[in-house]
Amino acid sequence: MLINCKGQLIDLSIPKVMGILNITPNSFFDGGKYKNQDEIISQVTKMLNDGATFIDIGAYSSKPSAEFVSEKEEIERIVPVIQLILNNFPDTLLSIDTFRAEVAKTSIENGAAIINDISAGGLDDKMFDVIAHYNVPYIMMHMRGNPKTMQGLTQYDDIVKEMLFYFSEKAKKAKNFGINDLIVDPGFGFAKTTNQNYEILQKMELFNLLELPVLAGFSRKSMIYKTLNGTAQEALNGTTVLNTIALTKGAKILRVHDVKEAMETVTLYNKISLKVD
Repeated sequence: MLINCKGQLIDLSIPKVMGILNITPNSFFDGGKYKNQDEIISQVTKMLNDGATFIDIGAYSSKPSAEFVSEKEEIERIVPVIQLILNNFPDTLLSIDTFRAEVAKTSIENGAAIINDISAGGLDDKMFDVIAHYNVPYIMMHMRGNPKTMQGLTQYDDIVKEMLFYFSEKAKKAKNFGINDLIVDPGFGFAKTTNQNYEILQKMELFNLLELPVLAGFSRKSMIYKTLNGTAQEALNGTTVLNTIALTKGAKILRVHDVKEAMETVTLYNKISLKVD
């Protein structure tokens, strides 16, 4: 499984880690933590040194209670950070967490390598045009509605079957646009109850039927800390447990806040599955 990031072929047959860099003031775990250049560079340095292949930048919180951010403000938040990181770490593969085509376009033009869209094109009908034009890998997440409405849209007859159909249709549309490097994200916590999240994880190997790389994003989410009667700050161990299960079921990318621990998980998993020396 290879994806082309700015001319560099990334082999996803060996799982990779994507480090999360939220530059929003209100993200559920690290909102407001990276407010200036020194803090951003320090965190990116740590994630790269810890083994991250990708850095995923988000400038618009997708938690249900997040306030609206204009397209202009999202661009004004994200472009200076892209430039800052690439000026200091030119080879970094940046993923941009956005559902807006104009934000994606501007980010790619400033050096971003991947677009990570929580709506898989559902919230901006120009997104597929942008991805096709710039020929970048595209992460398509499963979600119903939008971040404001998604928690009221959790009724499914067969959630995994419906998700497989969703991704099949999205992949078909993307292929028709000439988009080849696709990654699917089940969207844990997006338009899903806690029990549904665990059902999806239990059956996650079925997503391999799509013959596309699967990204798993559990990091410090409420499906972990609410189940354990804790907080997001206390959810690292639970995150590691679920990341391990996801790897055994075929996940190729772990999207996490804590890169070092995720890399340790991948290393130990590879020791068993690939018999790495």
